Amino acid sequence: MIDQPKYSRLGIFGGTFDPPHIGHLILAMEAYDQLHLDRVLWVLTPQPPHKLGKRIAPLEIRLQMVMASIGGDPVFELSRVDMDRPGPHFVLDTINLLHQDYPNAELVFIMGGDSLHDLPSWHQPQEFVQACDYLGVMHRVGEQIDLHELEKQISGISTKVEFMEAPILEISSNKIKQLIARGKPYRYYLIPSVYEIIKNAKLYCEDDYDED
Repeated sequence: MIDQPKYSRLGIFGGTFDPPHIGHLILAMEAYDQLHLDRVLWVLTPQPPHKLGKRIAPLEIRLQMVMASIGGDPVFELSRVDMDRPGPHFVLDTINLLHQDYPNAELVFIMGGDSLHDLPSWHQPQEFVQACDYLGVMHRVGEQIDLHELEKQISGISTKVEFMEAPILEISSNKIKQLIARGKPYRYYLIPSVYEIIKNAKLYCEDDYDED
């Protein structure tokens, strides 16, 4: 086990980050604040199981973009937990490995309300919920989430969920890639250094990338 700093409460913010955009940064900081986290770990996933066969940007470039996005903020940290192991990268395995690295910390898995709704279809959802100390769920105004119905499918989930209010941001990695492919303006969806990486590497010029 790696000798890690001692944290009481860690947020786990995972994704392909293809590309990471200002919406990711805003939501990660809202989670940090509203869920009273000591640190937010950005877990960059090389190839999620549900995206096998889908085209995504090379891992090395996505890593550069994530580091450019979070490098200046001391409350954000990159985790290599998925990058340093072979796939498939199921999130249950990710959480179990992070428990080994941070045995004294509460792990709060950060997710959107849509992901919570779809959680029963995930790989071993019951075991995943048991492995997480809490689920930090981004709840949008007007969004309907039926925890009672989810409890019927995943026992104990209602005791794990901590809601936070998420700003309405019509930003997604997929939208940015579509704009780039169509030759439309996109730079202000990104921090400047990520914009430069995308422009210099000529990423997403063809409209066949998958959504983050």
